[in-house]
Amino acid sequence: MPSVPPLSRSERIEDYTKQCGGITWREERIKAADGVNIALAVASVDGIKDEVRKEASHIAIVYCQGNGGALPPRLPSLSMVLKALHREASSSTRYTLVAVSYRGYWTSRGRPSERGISYDAAAAVEYTMTKLRRPTDPPIKLVLWGQSIGAGVATSAAAALSSVTRKEEGGRDRDSTLASPVSGLLLETPFVSVRAMLTAIYPQKWLPYRYLGPFLRNHWDSHAALRKIANPVASSPRILILQAGQDELVPGGQGVQLEDLCRDLGLDVQRIVVSSVLHNEVAAKGQGRRAIVDFLQGFG
Repeated sequence: MPSVPPLSRSERIEDYTKQCGGITWREERIKAADGVNIALAVASVDGIKDEVRKEASHIAIVYCQGNGGALPPRLPSLSMVLKALHREASSSTRYTLVAVSYRGYWTSRGRPSERGISYDAAAAVEYTMTKLRRPTDPPIKLVLWGQSIGAGVATSAAAALSSVTRKEEGGRDRDSTLASPVSGLLLETPFVSVRAMLTAIYPQKWLPYRYLGPFLRNHWDSHAALRKIANPVASSPRILILQAGQDELVPGGQGVQLEDLCRDLGLDVQRIVVSSVLHNEVAAKGQGRRAIVDFLQGFG
């Protein structure tokens, strides 16, 4: 739902400057693999001193938004996370947050689809790993943060990054991996898959909705993606699952299922239930924000 609420495509970063509390965001434009022009919102905070720059840590977070709306209204809550990181950062840690606006959302071109959004996430990761690092900067540690349906985008992107094939000039294939693998996966109010959500929301066997799985166009199957991420286990990211205690959209059992799967696969996972918050309130509330900050600080 890229155009919900109305006028979301005309939102501007400048309209939320005061609410971002001193965090400066800028809009960047990139192209996905199929040529679609995509918008990003980018901000950085650090306390790195020149004399320790080469030995410092650079934590880059690619944020995959939930369904509906544009990026600018999300920037104040993301800014609170960055402010907390900056306030508590050591003199040798830099944090950069790259929020990706899927095709058809906000000012991005194109029409949304699972394949297209996967291209968008991959392009945002490549931008993060190649364009944000200067010669004097420390190596980047990559964290993928997905909220709601964005958790499916993030797990799918992490799975794809486990084995990357690129085209060289002349059309010859070569296998390659990014210089920095995915270090962390932050899943905020996630669900197992679109099909699993149908069954969870409509458990009654006499209702037709639970049988629509074969007809789905978009699946966002985190269950399948996590299985790919776990192979091999040696290069798997640390995972944090954040549930909303009063989630009005995603049943609580979805996060439990994902945690159980991660443990079965031998993945390093932690699940936290943020009490008394709704689906879209986790990062904006103290307990949720504290959990996010603690998780991200663990990579410094």
